[in-house]
Amino acid sequence: MIVTEIADYTKTKVKVCLDNRTDFQLYKKEINKYNIVEGEEITNYDEILNETLIPRAKKRAIHLIEKMDRTESDLRRKLIKNGYPKEAIDEAISYVKSYNYVNDKRYACMYVRNYRDSRTMNRISDDMYRKGIDKELIMYALAEEYTTDEEDLIDTFIRKRNYNKDTATMKERDKMFRFLAGKGFELDMIRRHLTSTL
Repeated sequence: MIVTEIADYTKTKVKVCLDNRTDFQLYKKEINKYNIVEGEEITNYDEILNETLIPRAKKRAIHLIEKMDRTESDLRRKLIKNGYPKEAIDEAISYVKSYNYVNDKRYACMYVRNYRDSRTMNRISDDMYRKGIDKELIMYALAEEYTTDEEDLIDTFIRKRNYNKDTATMKERDKMFRFLAGKGFELDMIRRHLTSTL
């Protein structure tokens, strides 16, 4: 592998780019320690990976999940953003999973419990999908944890927003419609609750 670029990343760190599209960050003083020279072959990548990058990626992963529970996909995105190469990220994720610090099934169930009284099943499902949770886990968590009656939930939102279907203007109705659609309610349900007698 050839070092194609060594670029300043922060005051103390540099980004090292290799010709195989692998990038990683090191402290500036480590460039000399590992004898990395732009335009030359890097012969000690495995040493750098095992001695420096993997241990740092593990520590960073632990630090990220100390602050809040995360999905595997979210943790992977954060580590990529922090400049770790794929091999170090894979090792770090395996490490935290081995201690059950990252568990998408647990995360999905907790997420449903936290939001079932304020979001529809559709909205919760979409949110979890965007967080990188597998569809099967989403379906499992919803089946296990979602106990909300969405007819009651939509009524609660309408009451809290002081919406009166008998006196609402078209503008107020449209605004409430958009609000409820954003919460994930089915369009037919919204129409029924905003325009008919309950």
